[in-house]
Amino acid sequence: MKNGSLEIMRTLKLQGMADAYQATLGLPINQQPDAHEMLAHLIDAEKQYRWHKRMTMFLRLSKLRYQATIQDIDCSKKRNLTKEKLILLADCAYIDRGENILITGATGCGKSYLSCALGNNACVNGYRTLYFNMNRFTEQISLAKTDGTLVKWMDRIKKAQLIIFDDFGLQPITQAVKLILLQILEDRYEKSATLICSQLPVGKWHAYFDEPTIADAILDRIIPKAHRVELKGNSLRKPVKPLS
Repeated sequence: MKNGSLEIMRTLKLQGMADAYQATLGLPINQQPDAHEMLAHLIDAEKQYRWHKRMTMFLRLSKLRYQATIQDIDCSKKRNLTKEKLILLADCAYIDRGENILITGATGCGKSYLSCALGNNACVNGYRTLYFNMNRFTEQISLAKTDGTLVKWMDRIKKAQLIIFDDFGLQPITQAVKLILLQILEDRYEKSATLICSQLPVGKWHAYFDEPTIADAILDRIIPKAHRVELKGNSLRKPVKPLS
């Protein structure tokens, strides 16, 4: 009977429940829980299994640049990042509200690392996340247009609850990329969150697009509902030691 129940659980793809039940069966009789405790234990085991499987999949698909966590982030006045600000973003409520995050600062100050920590945190909390370096983003657009999968690719982006654009503003972008970026932001407006990392101060983003009409349209979908983090301080990258 017990083995039959175990097989049924696996047939129904209740893997977490089956593993927990099998482990319980291996306990001495006097240590096995009663029926009510057993049921609660099995349900919790299945919940934890599914959460972990979902989190692992989201982290794998996110393609985050760094394996960073919220706990790894250094908060200090010198960096212009307080613990209170980080805690505010760590609860992921900004994603539910469709708010954005704009992280700016000099090269090496930790913008990408912070963005990946927030992306990791989103995945752990059950939010589908995608990370794009802007150069790779433009390459993927070209590839999708070439093989006819642009609509499918944009639908995949639309489903992500958090998108991270890193190294924004380093290289010029074409008219086609600007229009696709505008469409992506329009699809996400007040529905999901976009995180942008840039060395350019937000005040220079309008000039970066070099077309007032498109710049107005894009920034109107980014800036009004955005949390700003202006990182300061020296580069966090370790200098390369000279060869002896």
